[in-house]
Amino acid sequence: MSLFKLHKISLVALAVATSCYSAALLADDSKAVDEKEIEVITIKSQRGLISYVSASGAKSDTPIIETPLSVSVLTEERIADLGALTVQDALGYVSGLYNGPYGLDTRGDWSVIRGVSPVQYLDGLKSLFGYYNNVRTEPFGLSQIEILKGPSSVLYGQGSIGGIVNLVSKKPEAATSGQLWAQLGNYSRKQLAGDITGSLNDDETLQGRLVGVWRDSDTQTDFVPDNSKALAPSFSWQASDDTKVTVLGNWQERESGTSTQFFPHQGTILPNEFGQIPSNRFVSEPGFDRYDTEQQSATVIVEHQLTDDWGVRVASRYSDSHADYDTMYGWPPVFQDDNRTISRVAYLSNADARSITSDAQLHGDLQIGSIEHKLVMGFDYQNAYTDNDSFYGAGGLLDLYNPVYGQVTDLPTDADVTDYAATKVYQSGLYLQDNMKIADSWMVSAALRRDRTVSRTEGSEAESQYATTGRLGLMYLMDGGVSPYISYSESFEPLLGADAYGKAFKPQTGEQWEAGVKYQPDNTEHLLTAAIYQIKEQNRTTTLAADQLGDPELIDPNGQIQGGEVTAKGVELEAQLAWQQLDIYASYAYTDAYVSQSNTLGEEGADLSAVPEQQASVWATWRLAMVDGMKVGGGVRHVGKTSDGSAYVAMNGVVLNDPLTTPSYTLLDAMLGYEMGDYDLSLQVQNLTDKTVITSCLNRGDCFYGQRRSVSANLRYKF
Repeated sequence: MSLFKLHKISLVALAVATSCYSAALLADDSKAVDEKEIEVITIKSQRGLISYVSASGAKSDTPIIETPLSVSVLTEERIADLGALTVQDALGYVSGLYNGPYGLDTRGDWSVIRGVSPVQYLDGLKSLFGYYNNVRTEPFGLSQIEILKGPSSVLYGQGSIGGIVNLVSKKPEAATSGQLWAQLGNYSRKQLAGDITGSLNDDETLQGRLVGVWRDSDTQTDFVPDNSKALAPSFSWQASDDTKVTVLGNWQERESGTSTQFFPHQGTILPNEFGQIPSNRFVSEPGFDRYDTEQQSATVIVEHQLTDDWGVRVASRYSDSHADYDTMYGWPPVFQDDNRTISRVAYLSNADARSITSDAQLHGDLQIGSIEHKLVMGFDYQNAYTDNDSFYGAGGLLDLYNPVYGQVTDLPTDADVTDYAATKVYQSGLYLQDNMKIADSWMVSAALRRDRTVSRTEGSEAESQYATTGRLGLMYLMDGGVSPYISYSESFEPLLGADAYGKAFKPQTGEQWEAGVKYQPDNTEHLLTAAIYQIKEQNRTTTLAADQLGDPELIDPNGQIQGGEVTAKGVELEAQLAWQQLDIYASYAYTDAYVSQSNTLGEEGADLSAVPEQQASVWATWRLAMVDGMKVGGGVRHVGKTSDGSAYVAMNGVVLNDPLTTPSYTLLDAMLGYEMGDYDLSLQVQNLTDKTVITSCLNRGDCFYGQRRSVSANLRYKF
């Protein structure tokens, strides 16, 4: 689809959406409240389902309708309302985000934003370094999840063009409150959780909080558990009127395995004479397969007010995690000649990750004439150590239609693991942002950043890369809560190694143009956003072109050059509507993400894999007036078709490669609850009809099953 057509569709979509939203709001006149009440809901809605403020877009608490970027926020109440069992579950209704692109996975929370995987942060600091060496975050320990879409390097340093997912931990509060939560579910799920907070002395200068989770559970994949223990103590000290110190501790331990199986196309998306491969099929070996992880971390946040208009904030975290990962999977993901047996690979990994991350910020407010300046100047630093000692070997054959386990007698052990060199990555960055409000009507957001990244593998020389990124946004604050905007932003991602000419790789760079409108109608609790965007990522690696192979300066004819490019463009609509008895969370996204430049055969023009062309969802919660305390919820999630990531290639009339498309699917979710004083009973179901879906298939030959029906019965006691 051409950019002109996309823009034409986008403008029509925006116009239709605005008209529909306005009509819905006109029907809400009876719910109007006075101006004093509106000021009370600047942070969260009456039931806490909607947040109107986010810190991710500007590294300071800024109203979403004054942020010229796409930001979505899921509050603690929203996460519970959706019945999310994982962070990945919670993201299922966010516009422009595809959660679980590679199926149900007990190892982590995966998603795709605007065609690319985002970077995960915790409390504004990067939390994941490397792969399969961290503990999955328990959503019960979060106060909200913030999703910043598009290139975000100007404030956060190296990252993808997809954006960031910032998880915000629960922190101590002065008022004593808490909850106890007991949960039972299918797949033998049993979970207990608790959360208590309050002041520790009479003058409320000392506050504490303790969050804990215990779970014993199986999963839809045979022989794969999902057991977890987590403890998160936190403490805050108001040292003076101007100084506050907060300490967040976290300890987690999980016992699990590999729920994701790499099933062949044949028997999943393509027919097989023996039928569909069961979605619960386990490819590894019982008693051998494991993904056991443990992590400890401590975060310190110091906030000090220098004057009425200037203050500093310094956040630092130390994290230490370890993962024991033993598994078997089918590779290559194709059947043997009998169309039912696959050859397996055994993989063992002992992975460690240790990191120190810091972010020091100076915040200031200035008034120069009719211009209000909100300044953020900062320096952030990352020091990450990752070490992955591993083993690959043959794992024997397995019949996927009638598996017989225990036939492999020489299973590998830790003694077979090879000790590979560890890697250290250092990043430091200086940034400056100025959010200017002009005559209470115009917003100009400008930011600039300079980064240095140093990577070193033990036994080799260090590699350094530098990058400068920027952002510029313009927004008009109209009467009635309407804020149209346009913005430009950049990103960079370091790339190690050298090209075919022996020259060090440059960082991959991304740039985005975005235009949209945000609407927070007066006298309501509604929040509506719409955006169109185009992103380009350059300096991607690709093979040499045919005319380059004879270049006399060429050092490695099998090497790569940085001539690749990816383009992503689309439309996103999101509406959070709240009335006295009804709440609605709705979204729509159109995404066109493809390889726009490449020398690699069959790559240029190919859609990016596991990226739905269209997505739409709506969740509604109705609180019945005739039965006090009764609530009924339901949701619909539609995921459009995805590509396997290959391009159509034909030569002399013969098709050399025909892309495989994973069909679209629609899932239903439901909730039934009853609130009685301090008690909250609920029954929540994801994938109500127990539909077997394939979330994506890749051109390397494998497909992934999505989550089957998940049922949980919950009892919460709040005090």
